[in-house]
Amino acid sequence: MPEGDTVWLAAKRMNTALAGSTLRRGEFRLPQLAALDLTGAAVTEVVPRGKHLLIRLADGRTLRTHFRMDGSWHIYRPGARWRGGPGYDVRVVLATDEWECVGYRLHDVDIVPTAEEDRLVGHLGPDILAPGWDLDEALRRIRAQPDEQVGVAVLDQRNVAGIGNLYKVESLFLLGLHPWARVADVDARLAPLLERAQRLMQANLEHPEQSTTGDMRRGYDHWVYGRKGKPCRRCGTPILMGDQGPHLQERVTYWCPRCQAANSPVSPTARTGEPGRPRPVATPG
Repeated sequence: MPEGDTVWLAAKRMNTALAGSTLRRGEFRLPQLAALDLTGAAVTEVVPRGKHLLIRLADGRTLRTHFRMDGSWHIYRPGARWRGGPGYDVRVVLATDEWECVGYRLHDVDIVPTAEEDRLVGHLGPDILAPGWDLDEALRRIRAQPDEQVGVAVLDQRNVAGIGNLYKVESLFLLGLHPWARVADVDARLAPLLERAQRLMQANLEHPEQSTTGDMRRGYDHWVYGRKGKPCRRCGTPILMGDQGPHLQERVTYWCPRCQAANSPVSPTARTGEPGRPRPVATPG
């Protein structure tokens, strides 16, 4: 699942390509929207909302897309070869005179009146990357379930929108919190946890690479994420990996059993496995 900074960067690039322009091509390759044609519609802006991308049109409609695990938007100059995958993976094509935005393997593709966007994203908590985001409201939502595991709570988009598994794992490590700790047991550290996640994400907004250590070199860019079995960069203890979350919504979680041992037991689900796939991002063609 992409992180909020992935969607933020994709929205910025899509906004640069589309905002203020009229679509000369606006087609959908999805059964439920196959008859819809956005040709002639003017784009006012493209904005992120948590992990959702909202493309707002001047006629009062909004197109929402979500990457989930494998979706992506690619941006090309007219006539350039599309390189995001086979043609059957294309879901949406939005083109102006200067740019072609091609959506591959997109999910949750919907179009609604802009005034009714809450039908699609109204359930989300405060967006951690939004200007003036509401930290107090995010904390209120998290604290409403004091027995929830903190690693699950901060990943729940209904509590705070935008944090993904990478920033969850890395922020918990940097605060010394075990992913399976109860929210109630780490209450005093919830605000610093969210503030750390926000700072990490903000540091990566302008580029597709995601480093939480300050080192952009591959293999040096994360503290514990994707490092199962490797020595902790702080104490040398082998990093553990396990599944965390509700049934069928489990996410691979990494932690140091020494640096993050306080106030919580080691998860019984620790296992071996591979880290997640690289994140999608809208890239110039």
